[in-house]
Amino acid sequence: MNNKSILFWNVDTQEDFIDPLGKLYVTGAEVIRPVLEIITALAKSKGIRVVNTCDYHQINAFEISDNPDFITKFPQHCMAGSSGAEFISETDPETPLIIDWDSELKIIPELDNPVKYRNIILRKNAFDVFAGNRYTETILQILNPDRVIVYGVTTNICVDNAVMGLTTRGIQVYVVKDAIKELPMLPLPFEKWNENGVTMISFSDLKSYL
Repeated sequence: MNNKSILFWNVDTQEDFIDPLGKLYVTGAEVIRPVLEIITALAKSKGIRVVNTCDYHQINAFEISDNPDFITKFPQHCMAGSSGAEFISETDPETPLIIDWDSELKIIPELDNPVKYRNIILRKNAFDVFAGNRYTETILQILNPDRVIVYGVTTNICVDNAVMGLTTRGIQVYVVKDAIKELPMLPLPFEKWNENGVTMISFSDLKSYL
């Protein structure tokens, strides 16, 4: 299978989630940083395109609340323009094409250039990148992958939304199980993923799926 048919999908590997000093730190998330770094390097060495999603909230975002329940409402995090919204160094996209959720999309022709725009950043204002950025569907159709390799945080919210969004669109999804981390107190989606044909793989096996 050629690299054009494979897409890496990096979910929300941002400072506010992964750094212990982040505003919505996911306990233990720092342990996956070495694997995330290797995956990033692998994508570069193989010339694989990467869709990098990130929370990029305004103060009136649905999920932002001064009285969070940590299920559907959370305290301020990954606010637009803040350092917490930046990607960690291990996954920081190289010369990316940034597609904001609240701007006009004027770069469709350029997306056909996998060398110039190997990294794409989709900024979102909701858990689900398909709901949080109106251009996600269009971008996915243009890239048209056969299989997508998913990793990032958090397993039971934004990763889950990405995985299910991709599978319901008929794409074969593989999740790197040692490159994800969950929030506590929320159900894990593994049984649902399995029922929907998602394949869990270890990073050590990743190259065999490329």
